[in-house]
Amino acid sequence: MFKQKKIVALLASVGLVASVAVVTQASAASHEMKNYAVDGAESVVVDGAGNCVNTVGGVSGPKEACGDSMPMAEPVDGDSDGDGVPDSQDKCPGTRAGAEVDQWGCEVVSNLTIDLVEGEFAFDSAVLTPGMESALDELAARIKASEGHEVLTVTGHTDSVGPEDYNMGLSVRRAQSAADYLEAQGIDSITVKGMGESSPVADNGTREGRAQNRRIEVSTH
Repeated sequence: MFKQKKIVALLASVGLVASVAVVTQASAASHEMKNYAVDGAESVVVDGAGNCVNTVGGVSGPKEACGDSMPMAEPVDGDSDGDGVPDSQDKCPGTRAGAEVDQWGCEVVSNLTIDLVEGEFAFDSAVLTPGMESALDELAARIKASEGHEVLTVTGHTDSVGPEDYNMGLSVRRAQSAADYLEAQGIDSITVKGMGESSPVADNGTREGRAQNRRIEVSTH
């Protein structure tokens, strides 16, 4: 007899828990499905007891003024180091003020232009001089030490001797020589372009001036 009473009591407890769960779920469902009556000013209508009035076809809840639990607001993505890259995407937090950064918030070597006139190109040649290679080695080392991802532009130039179209092609070959050298050092993201004889830095009327115009410029951005 005692054993039967224990079983009945246990079943009753289980039934109570199940009932509570059903009521809770039903309550949550009804809470989510609340529709509130609103007036002409789009304010929720309340009854004499101050409770929000539910109505079919009303404005869907939840409403904070009616005591409903409001959904959690999505956190605002900040920019703690002020580099213009949201914290959620910033791979280099704490960047120094004013530094130029890449798309991941890492500082890059920027606004750097190297005019490679060390030894100058030989006439009608795209072979780098030892001085140019040394300057490119220094640039490659600096970029490798940077946390960011630099984009380089290598621009070739010529003097004014020879046909303009030929000089344009020669300037591209000179730029490509420097780009190939940098790529061999592990540097990528390089754009190559030629300016031909259109941008001299010295007088093409002199031998010395023509030598200076046979050059390469490397810029970072």
